[in-house]
Amino acid sequence: MSDYCEHAPQHPYHGPYHDDEYGFAVAGDDELFERLILEINQAGLSWLTVLKKRAAFQAAFEGFRVERVAAYGAAERERLLNDAGIIRNRLKVDAAIHNAGVIRTLQADHGSFKAWLDAHHPQPLADWVRLFKRTFRFTGPEIVNEFLMSTGYLPGAHHDDCPVQARIRASRPPWLQG
Repeated sequence: MSDYCEHAPQHPYHGPYHDDEYGFAVAGDDELFERLILEINQAGLSWLTVLKKRAAFQAAFEGFRVERVAAYGAAERERLLNDAGIIRNRLKVDAAIHNAGVIRTLQADHGSFKAWLDAHHPQPLADWVRLFKRTFRFTGPEIVNEFLMSTGYLPGAHHDDCPVQARIRASRPPWLQG
């Protein structure tokens, strides 16, 4: 998204995400899970498509509550695959449910998904990608990079001259602490 800072402001969908979320540290596991699932669903599509469907995703995945999604069975899976409001890709739906279960395990082992991320920070993107591929489903280099940038673990979400970048730096995201 090298030109995101030029095109996102004032856009009805990109603007609020660019200005208030993209690149800022995320503390809650449910919000981290949401970002991971949205990034997975963006694969092969435009980010605008995902942002337009975000409210439907939030409803379909019950606010991205990790414990709820991790418990989904066949009925919930079919419900998601039949929900025209979201991206109905079987691999992506299966990855969301599976990854929620993985996050539950990380929570049990590390206290939280965020604590697991913090325990592995900092490291180069290539190492993050290897870690995510070993841990989660449907997490290639671009998905991992965008997830980590969007949640403040990697720099690069904004240009240095973007006004939002100053707010991000002031909030001391993980990439400034590593």
